[in-house]
Amino acid sequence: MAAIFQGVGAATALSHSKNFNPRFVSARKASFVVVRSDANVKFGSNLRGRKAEQFTTNAVATKADNSAISSTSKPGHELLLFEALQEGLDEEMNRDPCVCVMGEDVGHYGGSYKVTKGLAEKYGDLRVLDTPIAENSFTGMGIGAAMTGLRPVVEGMNMGFLLLAFNQISNNCGMLHYTSGGQFKIPIVIRGPGGVGRQLGAEHSQRLESYFQSIPGIQMVACSTPYNAKGLMKAAIRSENPVILFEHVLLYNLKERIPDEEYICNLEEAEMVRPGEHVTILTYSRMRYHVMQAAKTLVNKGYDPEVIDIRSLKPFDLYTIGNSVKKTHRVLIVEECMRTGGIGASLTAILTMMQAGVRI
Repeated sequence: MAAIFQGVGAATALSHSKNFNPRFVSARKASFVVVRSDANVKFGSNLRGRKAEQFTTNAVATKADNSAISSTSKPGHELLLFEALQEGLDEEMNRDPCVCVMGEDVGHYGGSYKVTKGLAEKYGDLRVLDTPIAENSFTGMGIGAAMTGLRPVVEGMNMGFLLLAFNQISNNCGMLHYTSGGQFKIPIVIRGPGGVGRQLGAEHSQRLESYFQSIPGIQMVACSTPYNAKGLMKAAIRSENPVILFEHVLLYNLKERIPDEEYICNLEEAEMVRPGEHVTILTYSRMRYHVMQAAKTLVNKGYDPEVIDIRSLKPFDLYTIGNSVKKTHRVLIVEECMRTGGIGASLTAILTMMQAGVRI
């Protein structure tokens, strides 16, 4: 699956405000460049900006958390990314007896990528439940468990297999809080690996964020480092909303030092990876590392790119993104997703509306 680069030139200019909830967009021309990994370049037509209008966003508007940036300077311990996920899950199961795990081979086998290694021996077969190969059934069982007060973590052995449970995730997991008039909360975490892998078939190598992005009531996050993998896992388990945690199969063996003390990450907050002045680069998951390699080349040529790991795929952190675009007026989106209708397409549409002064 091709990595997709999407650029938005002369993008949003946002005005200052006390809480930054009201945002104004300057009337400027915008152009689009989509550069795919097959070196095909397509240019979109210029759009004339409309009169600037005030708009308010529902995205989180909190100050950036600098703990992720400064974590390497703190004492701590080194973990691989899959170990960080396991540690976060272990801590939450130890803290809250309502947290349970279910999925294929999650028990004594320890999971296909060893995220649940050792948990069955520690917490027993009722809290770490091996299920048949029936994604629709055990995802529905997890949703029912969440309705009755548990906090299940459902592992899809591969995100592509969870398409078999799409009806459960959409019509039940995402909508039950609404359709029940608020009588039921669905504090469930659905997680698993995806993305382009080595020696994997096509159905094992998909990025399915765009499939789930349109489902009402669902939050989506994508981890990219051991630090945010653990922090997002813990935050997702504590959330009262259903959360889909996307992991990348090629990042499980990534190593990083993380703090010894407990921490959680904001589920609705992007991470400023590299501050800069000349262009805003929006990315997430494995593409973060390709971007950072490319950023070195840009710096050597005299450019100063700003790199943001959007991390929260639904909702987008428009506070962090908007502040960056206001500063640079240029956007490059780098993703490993669908050619059409992906996360980058959604970001492009939002930035276009912001540039045109449309209320969001």
